[in-house]
Formats: sequence, C-alpha cells, structure tokens
Amino acid sequence: MSESARVAYFSMEIGVDPLVPTYSGGLGILAGDLLRSAADLALPVVGITLLHRAGYFDQSIDATGMQKEAPVRWNPADRLELQSPRVVVKLNGRKVTVQAWKYTVKPTHAKGGDVPVYFLDTDLSENEPEDRQITDALYGGDHRHRLVQEGLLGIAGIYMLRALGCANLQTYHMNEGHGALVTVELLAEHSYKRKTSPADPEVIDAVRKACAFTTHTPVAAGHDQFPLDMVFEVLGEQSAIYDGAPYVNHNQLNMTRLALFYSNFTSAVARRHAEVSREMFPGARIDYITNGIHAPTWASPEVQSILDKNGPNWRADYRDVRRALFASDESIAAAHSAAKKRLLDIVQKQTGVSMQENVFTIGFARRATGYKRADLLVSDLDRLRSIASKAGAIQIIYAGKAHPKDYQGKEIIQRIIERLKSLSPAIKGVFLQNYDMTLAKSLVAGVDLWLNNPVIPLEASGTSGMKAALNGVPSLSTADGWWLEGCAEGVTGWTIGRDSFEVNAAQHASTPPEEDAASIYKHLESDILPMYYNDRPMWLQVMRHAIALNGSQFNSNRPMQEYAELAYKLGRA
Repeated sequence: MSESARVAYFSMEIGVDPLVPTYSGGLGILAGDLLRSAADLALPVVGITLLHRAGYFDQSIDATGMQKEAPVRWNPADRLELQSPRVVVKLNGRKVTVQAWKYTVKPTHAKGGDVPVYFLDTDLSENEPEDRQITDALYGGDHRHRLVQEGLLGIAGIYMLRALGCANLQTYHMNEGHGALVTVELLAEHSYKRKTSPADPEVIDAVRKACAFTTHTPVAAGHDQFPLDMVFEVLGEQSAIYDGAPYVNHNQLNMTRLALFYSNFTSAVARRHAEVSREMFPGARIDYITNGIHAPTWASPEVQSILDKNGPNWRADYRDVRRALFASDESIAAAHSAAKKRLLDIVQKQTGVSMQENVFTIGFARRATGYKRADLLVSDLDRLRSIASKAGAIQIIYAGKAHPKDYQGKEIIQRIIERLKSLSPAIKGVFLQNYDMTLAKSLVAGVDLWLNNPVIPLEASGTSGMKAALNGVPSLSTADGWWLEGCAEGVTGWTIGRDSFEVNAAQHASTPPEEDAASIYKHLESDILPMYYNDRPMWLQVMRHAIALNGSQFNSNRPMQEYAELAYKLGRA
C-alpha cells in the first residue's frame, strides 16, 4: 500500500505493461523490471512517472525504408485507476493542476507484495491548452518542454505523494537526472519545517540522507542542462539554484550534477559505466549496481517450465536460475524450437517473408542511433554471402525505433532495409516495425544469436542481451556494458574484437568499425556457425550456460536487493 511505502522511485518513463505505452526503450523497461522485482521481494516501494497520453510513437516503414511516426492511441482508463487527489504546481508562471493514475505491479509469487506506480497527468479541462499537453508525449517538444516535464516529475511528484498519504517515505530514488528537481522540493520542505534557509547545512544533510541517484548515460550530451533564465521562467526563483552553485556551470543548471550533489548514494549501471562516469564527473563518488531483467516477464513459457522443474524457487530467489544447468538437452532444444516458431510466424504475418526454423537466425533490436551501429553486420555483403555459403545458412531479423529527431538513426534503418534486400535471395532478412515490449519478448527468445555492437564505451549497460541469455540465446557483443561482466568466452557467447580486448578495455575505446565488422564475420565463420550446424551438443551447452550463468546474475532481483541494502538502507531483501 502507498501509505506504508518507504521508498519513492522517480523515472520519466516506466514500462509496466505492453498496453501502457509510456516508455521508449531501455530506461523505461529497466524501471519496470526493477519495480516488478520490488514486488517479488515485497519491498516498500512506490513509483512515480508521467502518463504520456500519446506514448512514445507508433512506427511504420514506408516503401523507401524511411521511418514514419504517429501518436500511440490508448485509453488510460483501460489499464489504470484514476486517483481522487489533485495537486497544483506552478510552471511557466501558471498554476497547473495535476491528477494521478495508479497501476499496481503484482508479485509473481505468494510471498511478494503489491507495488503501486502513479502516472502524473495534466490533461485536465481547468488547465491551459499548452499545460494540458505537458504529459502528452515522451521526449517530445523542445528543450523548455523537457524542463517543464522534469519540473512536473520532481516537484509535482512530491506533492502527489504527500496527497496520496505516503507519510513514511525515507528514500527518494532518482532514476536518471530527469527526476533531479526532487532535491529542490525536498530542500524547500526541510527548510520550511526548520524555518531556515535551504543552504543550512542541516537541511542539506537531511536531503542528502534521503536521496539516491542512478545515472545511465555515458554520453555528455545525454545529461540535461538548462540555462538559468529558463529555469527561473519555468520554476520561478529558486534559492537553491544560483550561478556558482556546484551544479551550475556557465549559467547552466546540470541536472546530473544537481542529483549527484544532494544524493547520499549514487550508482552507475555497470562496472565499466562507473569508471566512465567518474571520469565525466571528477570527484563524485559513483558506485555501480549492474542492471538486470525481470526473469518471469522475459522468460518464454517453455523456459519458465524448465526453471519450474529444476529450480522451483526461481521467481523469488534469482540464484535458483543457476539450476538450469541440470536441464536436459531435449528440454532446452524443445523450448527454443517453440519460441523460434512463434517468432517466425510473426515475421511471416508482418512481412510476408517465410523463414526456416532450421536456419541460423541472428537478431538485432535496439534503438536506432549512430553509436549502436546497427548496420555493422551488413557492412560487407559479399563477405556475409560467402560466410553463408561456406559455413552455413543465415537469416537476419532487425527491429528498433529511431527517435523522431534522430535523422542519422532513420538513415541507418533505411540503409539496413536496402542492404537486406540486396542480400536476398542468398540470405533472408527483415526489419520488423514498431518494436515494443510484446515484440521484444518474441525476438529475444526466438533468434539463435543476439548481436550487440555499440561503440565502446557508450553502452552504459544494455539489457536486451540479458533477456536473450535468459532464453538460452547467446550474445555476440563488443566488450562494453554488462557484457564485460557477463561474457565467458565461448561459454555464454563471444566478444567482438576479442584479439585486442585488453588494450581496448584499458583505453575505453572501440576498434575501427571495419575491424569490428571483420571480427563479427570471423566469429560467425570460425566459431559460431560451425558449432551451431556441426556440434549440436556443444551449442546446447552454450545455451544452457547462457540461461544458468547470465540469466541468474543479470536478474533484476539481484540489483533490487543491492539497492535495498546500499541505497535504501532496508537491509537485505
């Protein structure tokens, strides 16, 4: 229940349900997985996010291969419960009324507990037309609109929690810098109660003891900054925000530095990401809690049956997933065959392309943007055709959305589609439209290999490969993010650029794209395809280890237990 919540989790996007399209990708899906684990672990957590009535966007691909966007059509009342309290926050000099919708995350076993998630909504008749659209689209609008949304999340989020009766909160967890204005509102609350200034050391100390922060972005451009004149126009004068503050530089409010300054515990989302983050923010203490995925959500029904048989407590204790080591070859092969058939049926229905179940199938599904290099696999078509003719047949399935304003990402999608057409008929390839939670579940379970080749060190963590591993699908990935911790070479998957791995790990740098592409082709030709087609027992052993080793460790129950102990001071869940 909300009244007993001791931890408030703030995130601009939370993917709680495929039919609640208020998420764009990794950040929101991760937030949803962590809250699902909070429910399974019976942690006293409440989530706060924005409603996003137009969702992220519906994606379609036109005849030229260009992405087109349309608003998502959904009715909050179909899945969410409108709450009675309303609060008022001042934004852009106007009073904005805010309501909240509730979604209850249910545990997957009897010993868990419900976790409420509240979606803030400004689409009310008493608000100005401009203000009704504050919560309309995720990551839509201009820079000022983003600040307004962050003000709503951090400040109105606190107001709503108070109105909902969350009187026992002791920790406020900001998932990325979007929620950093939580700290400003807490400073105002504590200074008001103490009848002193927000600069009072006791007030600052009280706020720091109450705040935790997770940073997700190893790219400087991904850390929001706003000019002070815009901040004051949107939020009004704020005594805690001034030129010369530790989180204000060159008259710009840095939301990550704001959250860092007022947090008692800060974590990155993987070991390597922590190293990169410390370089970005010298002097900041940044620990790491490597991400994980919610196993009951992402495991196929057949893999769930395998785990039920071999480690029946796996939903509550992530370590029980290790007992997949005792699963038979026959059960693993049958589970994957069923998942692959479902995926190929989706391919047939959406694209009209008939793919074969006995052909090795590579999957790549990520946000389409430059550093993720989605087109690396299809950069040398002649080499790919040669590999398929000599080492074994290949099929390729792509999916992923480009941000509406990421024109480079859109061009990458277009280029991939053109090259897949050029590969036919030697190699069948498709690009599936409108990648979302539902399609992701089928993809991560149904392909034979999960490909991930971002530029090092720009992958903070990555979770799609974790989902694939849980379903017995090994990864081929660059040495970045979670894969640095999850790869047992040739046992759970393979590393791109492995020959120069130690040098690159020290330098935090990728090899040139043509070298990484050559490494992908070499692994396919020399290691992966020969094993898949000629040594079936060994391939099934790799699948088994992916489930047991990666699926257990990179399980969201583990990071949620670490947050409970280290950030929330609740003790071990």
